[in-house]
Amino acid sequence: MAFAVGRSTFFVNPSSYSSSPFTKNVNKSFTTTFSPSPLQPRHDHLVARAQVRPTWLPGLDPPPYLNGSLAGDFGFDPLGLGEDPDALRWYVQAELVHCRFAMAGVAGILFTDLLRVTGISNLPVWYEAGALEYKFASTQTLFIVQLLLMGFAETKRYMDFISPGSQGKEGSFFFGMEASFAGLEPGYPGGPLLNPFGLAKDIKNAHDSKLKEIKNGRLAMVAMVGFFVQASVTHVGPIDNLVKHLSDPWHNTIIQTLN
Repeated sequence: MAFAVGRSTFFVNPSSYSSSPFTKNVNKSFTTTFSPSPLQPRHDHLVARAQVRPTWLPGLDPPPYLNGSLAGDFGFDPLGLGEDPDALRWYVQAELVHCRFAMAGVAGILFTDLLRVTGISNLPVWYEAGALEYKFASTQTLFIVQLLLMGFAETKRYMDFISPGSQGKEGSFFFGMEASFAGLEPGYPGGPLLNPFGLAKDIKNAHDSKLKEIKNGRLAMVAMVGFFVQASVTHVGPIDNLVKHLSDPWHNTIIQTLN
């Protein structure tokens, strides 16, 4: 048996003992010898480093219900909206959907505005597109079709939120297409139609992909707010504003525009 004291290692060797069944007392003797270990003493240094979690404000302690497990969780909840676990689940899905709509909207506005400014296509500016009359269908028809399609999609999304995985079961869709919408988890439907490239098949471990999506989505929501303000103040599209700014960067800025 060996034990360490200070910088030296010592060995304790127990001696044999004898006992007699004819006596009541059992005599046990131990001979203990101490000798320094020939081995050099080892000094193990244990270094503990606290993992610093990134927060929206450095040095701020995030609320306990935001433990960093959610994608894009930087502890931002000044109003305490996520204290209720059920409400937090709903807010996560609501933000995710708004992020995706904002990314699609920003991409559509920039693309069509670029076609319009360059003269490739005679398209209206984005904030006037909804007021135009189209030859292939009336405004009322387009509104009803959009209402039905969006209502159906949102209803299916809500049902999957209430009962995760239910929309991928047999009979939950038309013509046996439910397998194409088999949800990986709420908010990530997957399938060949909504995930044709097979990205992030293991959605439970796709933390980087989720974080990239939520970051880009939040940036897109801020961009949409900027588009609304630009349209209200300058009455032109974002590409027109960019071209005007680049023509004279020192005098065509937000300061001159607001003044």
